[in-house]
Amino acid sequence: MPDDHDGAAVIEEGRPIFLQIAELIENDIIDGNLPEESQVPSTTEFAAFYRINPATAAKGVNRLVDDGILYKRRGVGMFVAAGSRATLTSQRKEEFFKEYVKPMTVEAHKLDISPEQLTAMVSRGLAELPDNPAMERSGSA
Repeated sequence: MPDDHDGAAVIEEGRPIFLQIAELIENDIIDGNLPEESQVPSTTEFAAFYRINPATAAKGVNRLVDDGILYKRRGVGMFVAAGSRATLTSQRKEEFFKEYVKPMTVEAHKLDISPEQLTAMVSRGLAELPDNPAMERSGSA
């Protein structure tokens, strides 16, 4: 069933529900909760779990089928396609660059923040995250 372990898997007002369903599945793929070639919950299960229209759940799932992230096995259900995690990770990194890094660097330029200062600020932000395994591995925590 959909993963609600961290409280983040809640349908939000103001955003299309089918997009949120697709994003929840994507997040579970990226996090490893839905490994490649594993079966995805049915649209009926999503609809019941989130108390939404089954057609809305199907629209979110079918979007991922259209994107090649999921595929249908006739009479069995939907499955995570091979290579989906890498595809989604790559897409999310590009979105991250456009939404966060680009505006941050524009603002840094306005404030005359050097690349070294910006790197130090990002490192500081990462170090301040609770339980950051990446910082522990690098010895910077």
